[in-house]
Order: sequence, then C-alpha cells, then structure tokens
Amino acid sequence: MTKVLQIKDLCKTYVVEKRQNNVLKNVSFDVDDGEMVGIMGPSGSGKSTLLYSVSGMDRATSGQVLLEGKDITTLSEKELASVRLDDMGFIFQQMFMMKNLTIMDNILLPAIECSKSAETRKDKVARCEELMRKLGIIEIAGNDINEVSGGQLQRACICRSMVNNPKILFADEPTGALNRQSSAEVMDEICKLNQEGTTVLMVTHDAKVASRCSRVLYIADGNIRSEYRTPEGLSDRDRERALNNWLLELGW
Repeated sequence: MTKVLQIKDLCKTYVVEKRQNNVLKNVSFDVDDGEMVGIMGPSGSGKSTLLYSVSGMDRATSGQVLLEGKDITTLSEKELASVRLDDMGFIFQQMFMMKNLTIMDNILLPAIECSKSAETRKDKVARCEELMRKLGIIEIAGNDINEVSGGQLQRACICRSMVNNPKILFADEPTGALNRQSSAEVMDEICKLNQEGTTVLMVTHDAKVASRCSRVLYIADGNIRSEYRTPEGLSDRDRERALNNWLLELGW
C-alpha cells in the first residue's frame, strides 16, 4: 500500500510567558493511500494542533511530514501555500467562505488560483458544477452564503475542498456545527469521496462520526496512545458500539 503521509517524530512547542508547552511530543504515524483515518482524544490533547501541523497550516517545531515522500516541513511559506492549494483539501467546523461571493464562486476560487492546472475557466466551472451535482447542491450555485442551510454550506465546503483533486483531505470537526441529520448527510458525502479513492485525515470528538473511519488514532498528552482498526462487516450501530467500548477502555 502506498503511503500518502508519513509523520516522523513530530513535535510542536509553544512558549507562553516564558513557559514552554509541549503540545505534540514525538508523534509518528502513517496514512495509506485511500484510507480514512480519524483522530480522537480528550480536550486539549493536541488533536487540532496535530492536524494543523501535519497539513502545514502551522509550523511544527521539529520532526518530518512527508507528503508522497516530500518533506513539507522544509518548504518556504510560498512553497507550502502552493502545496496546500494544489495538493490538499480542507474542511473545518466553522464554514469559512467569502461573504461577497456566491456559493459557486467560493467553490471556483481555489480552482482559479491553482498553479498545477492548465484548464480553461470553462473547464473549471464545469468541474465545480459536476461536484455540486454530485453533492446535491447545484440548485444553490447562485445563492449567497447566508441564503443556505448549514448542511448545504458544509457540502459546498466539501466541493471547494475537492475542486483541485487533492491528494489528501483534512477535516477538523467537519460535523461539529451541524444537527444530527445534516451531520449524517455530510459524513455520507465524505465517505463516498473516500470510497472513490480520496484519502481523509479527520479530527472528531464524535464516536458516531469516527466509527465510519477505517482506523482511529487516540491522542492524549501530545502523543498517539493507541490505534483502533474498525472491524469489517458490522452494522453502523455495532461499529459505533465497538468503538465506544475501545474508547472507554482508554478512559474516554
């Protein structure tokens, strides 16, 4: 299996009022091509810091992050910004979009800025429309962001994250701001993308969401304490129950 991500001895330290806070301590793990990996842990354990450090949104203090064998921790800010735009997709709990643009234009913007594509604008618009049809939101293409529901807006964020055909999709609590029905619908779409070959690394506090991942990493006190592989052939309810039992054993 090809490894999309290889994390080696990753550390992240913050200094606040001359006091050193070691948020990540020699974290190491791999993510295979096509995997969907969840990251769970108690509040303050370093989940989001790990995701941000791995994706290059925040600089690690030390260690390596290899994206298809290339260490992105050695890149300049400009090079790193290009990698994030061209090779990574991002979904956040807070659905950040530009208020002065329509839903379609928000989705289209990363494609227009993409440096690796020689496509025409017409081709990029067609790809955006295809993604929006796929996620069932083509009818809101011309709407402003304050004219749609939270579930629709998060699906638009998924479209935006996928518009440049990223090598990996990073998700930080992608269902955290949604009600149960919208959460299930958004997870259905993320799972479909994963089944079609998109690699996903996702932070979540929700066992129901995490149970849909093929593997879950448990982080506590800045390091990976345990790893869970989801058994095949279980119903959704049994997958969630099995994961909850594992979490309880870890003191969740």
